[in-house]
Amino acid sequence: MTGSFDRLFEPLVLGRTVVKNRVVSSGHDTVMVEGGRITDQLIAYHEARAAGGVGLIVVQVAGVHETARYTSHVLMATDDGCIEGYARLAEAVHAHGTTIVGQLFHPGREVMESADGSLPVAVAPSPVANERFRVVPRALNRDEIAEIVSGYAQAAGRLIRAGLDGVEVVASHGYLPAQFLNAFVNERDDEYGGDEAGRQRFLLEVARAVRDQVGRDPIVGLRLSMDERDPRGLAPDAALRAAEALDAAGLIDYVSVTTGTSATLAGSDHIAPPMELPNGYVAPAARAVKEVLGVPVFVAGRINQPQEAERILADGLADACVMTRAMICDPAMANLARDGRAEEIRACVGCNQACIGHFHAGFAISCIQHPETGRELTLGRRVRPASPREVLVVGGGPAGLKAAAVAAERGHRVTLYEASAHLGGQVLLAQRLPGRDEFGGVATNLEREARRAGVRIVLNAPVVREHVETRSFDHVVIATGSRPARPPMEVLGSPTILDAESVLLGAPVPSGRVVVVDWRDDWVGVGVARLLASAGHGVTLATPGYYAGASLQQYVRDEQLAALARARVSVLPLVRLFGVDDDSVYLQHVLTDEPVILDGVAAVVLSTARRAAPELALELGASAIPVVLVGDCLAPRTVEEAVLDGLRAGAAL
Repeated sequence: MTGSFDRLFEPLVLGRTVVKNRVVSSGHDTVMVEGGRITDQLIAYHEARAAGGVGLIVVQVAGVHETARYTSHVLMATDDGCIEGYARLAEAVHAHGTTIVGQLFHPGREVMESADGSLPVAVAPSPVANERFRVVPRALNRDEIAEIVSGYAQAAGRLIRAGLDGVEVVASHGYLPAQFLNAFVNERDDEYGGDEAGRQRFLLEVARAVRDQVGRDPIVGLRLSMDERDPRGLAPDAALRAAEALDAAGLIDYVSVTTGTSATLAGSDHIAPPMELPNGYVAPAARAVKEVLGVPVFVAGRINQPQEAERILADGLADACVMTRAMICDPAMANLARDGRAEEIRACVGCNQACIGHFHAGFAISCIQHPETGRELTLGRRVRPASPREVLVVGGGPAGLKAAAVAAERGHRVTLYEASAHLGGQVLLAQRLPGRDEFGGVATNLEREARRAGVRIVLNAPVVREHVETRSFDHVVIATGSRPARPPMEVLGSPTILDAESVLLGAPVPSGRVVVVDWRDDWVGVGVARLLASAGHGVTLATPGYYAGASLQQYVRDEQLAALARARVSVLPLVRLFGVDDDSVYLQHVLTDEPVILDGVAAVVLSTARRAAPELALELGASAIPVVLVGDCLAPRTVEEAVLDGLRAGAAL
């Protein structure tokens, strides 16, 4: 039964291939590659999504030429050595009835790093500099263009010989084909530039060479940005006409529509749009493509729930929906929706912390809510214990909920005590920040996991040592979190000094200028500054970092910095708090130690380091009952580490 998702679970015909449903996992870098090759971890990662019911998996970009190495961990399809890994991947995915396509890629000037840290030589149609990565490429000559075109074809042939169902040419996000199409980037006056027909030539040659190489049976798709969100980006009408040209020539079987460009900060934010952008916001652009093309059209852009996908399909805006991060968060999303269990889906909240955030940091992608992602080979299975135990979990924040859920799923008898009336811990505060309300879903999802697993949950139940020792618990997991802590500072008079938590809980803030002292550089400081500005305060955000939000993933940080600018919040970088009096804040420059004094201040709000709250663990130190600490009571960090701690603790019991 497909319930209310009839359109989502209709088969989709791509060329001569029938895909079982219209749920798509688009190509996305996983950092699960070694030496340019498919790894066991990458296979396990994609197999989990295939087992979860996805219709089509598009494997991450594979370089088609040596000049395509845009990171040190990119897949490469430039020689036959890649075939064995792709074959194992295809076999694993096909076992679940899922169709698999591989991306063909050249970044052009969009080069992020080299293998040894030196600046690589990037190539492009013309020597037009890249703003985001500050790369100045050299112009390709005709022989090199021909070599790269041939590289696309040969790489496509290897992927098809490996058993994949098709290939996808990446012409999105300002990469090499889009650079040829873009009149601002392509300054050539030869046959590959000069006018629109010349600018289309490279992409047409690539698509024709690929189709000639693989024949008519395999799928050939096109990934395309409709609006690069950049004043000097590829114009939407030019992108659309390029897609029309490929469709008219019979070279493609689908177009996968996205938006944005890698070339600028604001444009790149749309590669993995953060939670402040609306769900399904690219769908109108997909409709414009669908109206003029004869092949199916996919759409991406914050489609996190099957309800959103079904609505887009039912309204005729697209033929399939890209739901990549939704399945990073819950690999079983498609099966749950198909089986009428949508309420059990662990919904992505668009935080970007462990998915694209890990990629940017050079680590295998994961999910703050589902840290099993990217760890399928080590933490992806629930091994039943030889003998179930009585487990007490103290604390109902993210760490405690995850530990309880995993332990119960494995067969232990688990009781969770929470001192307050609500589960979720600091997540309940985070959702009060501007544009952050969706984050509350983390607490909801973790609570559902725990309850489905059979955890007995007791609220309004503080736990003391005697409570533990008089019960027959075999193991205790302590997840009592952390509390706000004030940094050392001199205080004269009776100034108003509040912590961010108090402000979020509604503590009154006197009218006038407020200084937010933000040591954490995460969501809290920027969010409280925005909240106070929206209430009419003049706000200065002071940080010891180079800029506000330094701990946030770039796309999220960009949105926050833009919001601070619109709210006229003054950001003061490279300062630490020294002291406060009745109307002044005394700061110190972190590089020069020189004083920085702000006068006319009505209140100071602190978003500074927190202190662990491990008192119960210390009291139980001499107890014979095994005790493990997880989350902030072990060391204050973020929700990602809290949930991962909980997973590891629950798996180890």
